[in-house]
Amino acid sequence: MLRNLFAALSGGLFGLGLIVSDMTNTTKVQGWLDVFGNWDPTLAFVLGGAVMPMAAAWIVAGRMGRAALGTPLPDLPRPVAEPDIVLGSLLFGIGWGLSGLCPGPSIAAVGFGGWTSALFLAAMMAGMVATPAIRGRIVRPAAA
Repeated sequence: MLRNLFAALSGGLFGLGLIVSDMTNTTKVQGWLDVFGNWDPTLAFVLGGAVMPMAAAWIVAGRMGRAALGTPLPDLPRPVAEPDIVLGSLLFGIGWGLSGLCPGPSIAAVGFGGWTSALFLAAMMAGMVATPAIRGRIVRPAAA
């Protein structure tokens, strides 16, 4: 029960942060990504405001054996740029640049973004469901 409460509070705080920082505004996000055009640097503060506390959290987590709720902490990510990570990052960036939305903001935007936000969320979820089968077809032949 306590775990679900913390999950709900964390999700609500995350969603509020997305709305307050205007990350659900697709034109604002696309302006941030338009480096060679009408660049809007304001989301650099949002990104910095997310990266700095996360870096501190990784340092603290490295010193702790368990999470505050008693569950084991995940291992630190490997600092290796494997091909599937690079490809996934490129696809994420392309989708983010074209639509101005990524997974978190797309969920937050469904409540007020109309049918286009819902369509994006449905397409993104379909891609997530299809990815394991597509990845299996791409990775297996390359490994053989």
